[in-house]
Amino acid sequence: MRLYDAASVLRSKNSGPFEITVDALFDDPAVYRRIKESGAINRERIAELYNIPPDHIAHIVFFDQALGFKVTFARKVSSGTFGDRDVYGAQQHAPLMEMEVDV
Repeated sequence: MRLYDAASVLRSKNSGPFEITVDALFDDPAVYRRIKESGAINRERIAELYNIPPDHIAHIVFFDQALGFKVTFARKVSSGTFGDRDVYGAQQHAPLMEMEVDV
């Protein structure tokens, strides 16, 4: 199943001018738990999806109380500077949309 289909919310936003945060939230605790325990959300996979070095990923955090996870990584260019095509970081969840997850 695609992460887009498993999550009830999949969004991205700026985390300051130099980082992007992607959030995924789930309605079903069992689906959330399976994704968390699968280890599919990891630095190597996120780095591959976003074509960035793994050390550019600042955080991958799971929030059990919210049934969700957050990934924060460095932007390739800072928000609003020359070459920035998404000043708010609102379209950066797209690479995660097609990610296959075993639920």
